[in-house]
Amino acid sequence: MSNILEVKNLNVSYGGIKAVKEISFVVPKGQVVTLIGANGAGKSSTLRSIVGLVRPESGSIQFKENELAGLPTDQIVSKGITLVPEGRRVFPDLTVLENLKIGAYMRKDSLDADLNWVHELFPRLKERSWQLAGTLSGGEQQMLAIGRALMSRPELIMMDEPSLGLAPIVVQGVFDIIKEINKQGVTILLVEQNANMALRAADLGYVMETGRITLSGSGKELAENEEVKAAYLGKAK
Repeated sequence: MSNILEVKNLNVSYGGIKAVKEISFVVPKGQVVTLIGANGAGKSSTLRSIVGLVRPESGSIQFKENELAGLPTDQIVSKGITLVPEGRRVFPDLTVLENLKIGAYMRKDSLDADLNWVHELFPRLKERSWQLAGTLSGGEQQMLAIGRALMSRPELIMMDEPSLGLAPIVVQGVFDIIKEINKQGVTILLVEQNANMALRAADLGYVMETGRITLSGSGKELAENEEVKAAYLGKAK
């Protein structure tokens, strides 16, 4: 299976603080890959560097064998990568439909097919097309953030903490949607503190600690690893 994304020896710093230290990992095309780890492990910094929001200090980020490191975000998005940011970041004073269309701001073609796709995935967004995004519940805003990202027709969608602050029943719905999006051919790179849900959804996982990748394996292998159970799954060794 070919890798859609290859990260090699990536370093990311903020001032004098090194957030990501010489990490290397791959994302195979068509799979769900997760990065798990505690707060401050460097997971979000990794995603932000891939999509160009943070400039890497050094290292290589190759998407479909094209180098991304140093490119501006709009060029990276146009190549087929998008990010669902932590905290959802919807535009509260715009309608649901306007938020979705912002996700396709670089496209010049018809949006009808993709709007229909998003509405099939999230019927509630269709019902609330003219409602202001700021009046939606947290779960609905997460649906909107994912739908907005899908409007750019990404080959790789990265999600940063999609379950953060959501009720357990809503979290299950979000992960069901993640699996459905993946089934429809979109590769997913997932950063998630809910390690149990993330590893159940993932084909491949990586554990990050203090800016480094310390473990890797299939989602099932990591879920059964005693160190991972003790540190992230709330299960004693």
